Amino acid sequence: MDSIIAYLESIDPILGALYATLFTWLVTALGAAFVFFFNKTNRNVMDGMLGFTGGVMVAASVWSLLIPAMNMSDGEGFLKVVPSVVGFLLGAFFLFGLDKVLPHFHANFKKVEGIKSPWQKTTLLILAITLHNIPEGLAVGVLFGGVAAGIPEASIAGAATLALGIGLQNFPEGIAVSMPLRRMGLSRRKSFFYGQLSAIVEPIAGVIGALAVTMFTPILPYALAFAAGAMIFVVLEEVIPEAQQNKNSDIATLGFIGGFLIMMSLDVVLG
Repeated sequence: MDSIIAYLESIDPILGALYATLFTWLVTALGAAFVFFFNKTNRNVMDGMLGFTGGVMVAASVWSLLIPAMNMSDGEGFLKVVPSVVGFLLGAFFLFGLDKVLPHFHANFKKVEGIKSPWQKTTLLILAITLHNIPEGLAVGVLFGGVAAGIPEASIAGAATLALGIGLQNFPEGIAVSMPLRRMGLSRRKSFFYGQLSAIVEPIAGVIGALAVTMFTPILPYALAFAAGAMIFVVLEEVIPEAQQNKNSDIATLGFIGGFLIMMSLDVVLG
């Protein structure tokens, strides 16, 4: 890990954001590749992995995004948390709006959300996971953008640690797309292709986030909190309900705790 951080410190941070989010996409592709080896997944394992995903996202939102956002904000007392509060609300409402407008399908709940659309369920399922990946790529990108902008509180180590944590929880997300697509009748190859495609938005969002922060440096605390708000919305609206859908609450809860502790430890030790 030290050598990777040293390499990322030696290159342009915008390029670093691209590489880091390409890594998170690659891990999604590895998860999607499970469709070549298995016909179905164990529901208990899947719910535990979904809980793990939620734990990582919540811990990343706190330690990697909200705390740095508050530390780099000016002012004292309540004024110091205003950028974080505003950014968090904007991020949550942004995802709330997308959730209501963008058509998408939840396989576990067997229901379509968003505006009515003639699109097939396969397309809608891919869009559902794509919604999850937008704030993840953005979160990594804005941290790298903070480094490019010379913000003392932003570090390559912190950005790389966040990318590692998001990569870990992207693995079950890849499985969560490709396996339902396979059950819908798609070939293994198409299920894999669309499973990995759902995360291609992460490098795009990562580079956009990094560039936005470098061009408008004062927005960094808002951007970090924005990504945190979007991720917390995803956890509460999508990840936890899906993990609890099959009455495996104990397994999902233990997965959440494990994911939270791992991400918290990674951020403190490496970031």
